[in-house]
Amino acid sequence: MMKIAKSLKIILCLLFSSCGSSVALWTDGEVPFVRSTPQVIDRMLELARVKPGDVVYDIGSGDGAIIIHAAKKYGVKGVGIEIDQDLVNRARNNAYREKVEHLVEFRAQDAFTVDISPASVVTLYMLPEFNAKLRPIMDRQLKPGTRVVSHDYPVEGWVPDRVETVRGDFVHDHTVLLFEIR
Repeated sequence: MMKIAKSLKIILCLLFSSCGSSVALWTDGEVPFVRSTPQVIDRMLELARVKPGDVVYDIGSGDGAIIIHAAKKYGVKGVGIEIDQDLVNRARNNAYREKVEHLVEFRAQDAFTVDISPASVVTLYMLPEFNAKLRPIMDRQLKPGTRVVSHDYPVEGWVPDRVETVRGDFVHDHTVLLFEIR
């Protein structure tokens, strides 16, 4: 029953475009691209306690909004991993337009093949099944102290250190989950 409720929530989000995007795009990957709202992006980066010297990786980076915002607000380096080349190109153009191209890098790469060990912060907005597949890679590669922040969906088997709600619209409030690697 819980799985049906989650599926229905996803479908409603996509239908009403209430997950932070005016349009949900199906990409070359397993997960549709739905942009996080500016309020959610801010809260994700605040919860992760992003600071100078951090390296932020965004798995499923879409148009680059999270990485670009982190670079602009905190002056940190960022790496966006996105399987869809068109979204990577859009992210690179957005970084250039926002004048942070010297701080950020966007790679057209499968998230299951990437080395994320340089990350001190990882951001995710992926479906639970994807997060579950990504977990063994994060378990192997991330160092103690790395902060992982997920928008809306947990990482199966991990217990969040903090969970917060960010007010959305009439259909959907957003959940931000912080996990710290120990």
